[in-house]
Amino acid sequence: MTLNSLDSFKFGTVGHPIKDVEVKIDEDGEILNRGPNTMKGYFKNEGATRESIDADGWFHTGDIGEFDEDGFLKITDRKKNLIVTSGGKNVAPAALENALITSKYIEQLLVIGDNRNFISALIVPSFEALEEFAVEKGITETSPDELCRNSDVQALFDEEIAAAMENFARYERVRKCELLAKEWTIADNELTPTLKVKRKVVVERYKYVIDAMYAAPPEE
Repeated sequence: MTLNSLDSFKFGTVGHPIKDVEVKIDEDGEILNRGPNTMKGYFKNEGATRESIDADGWFHTGDIGEFDEDGFLKITDRKKNLIVTSGGKNVAPAALENALITSKYIEQLLVIGDNRNFISALIVPSFEALEEFAVEKGITETSPDELCRNSDVQALFDEEIAAAMENFARYERVRKCELLAKEWTIADNELTPTLKVKRKVVVERYKYVIDAMYAAPPEE
């Protein structure tokens, strides 16, 4: 569908559309493709074909993406991962998570907000970095639970989140977070073997935390 060639390439993208192939971004951010490279349909499965290829011949890839200013296509998420807020806004969590995970104080995180009125996050801090922060601030209680409840630590994460969200639209920004003292693991079925967070498992396991976080509106 697209290609980074030797004389026209950009890292972090999947290139420009190839010859005779049309690529566009649908209203919800999904990447659509039409051209001779597109399959005719699923074998003896008209229902699946109609779900994937619309009446105008556009193949719905299931990927969320965008074109940059030079026409290079970037894939930012999978459509199935899209968060749809209670206000009907589509938010791709991967873009937010990629911005937040650059903080040295964040080890793991999950952006949430499906059917909610704002975006939030569950965050497992990097406790090694937090211990250094505690020394600088003169914080003497340094167990994971105590650090997560400390007001200076919470203020630190508010600052880290605000800085990471600067380039996002207001409706996309993470506006509240909850710090978790226990790291997510494969053994606890919270991570896949490739260390990706199992969204459904974590959301269900921490439902009580999430509900409490949404019980009060975020500070403006």
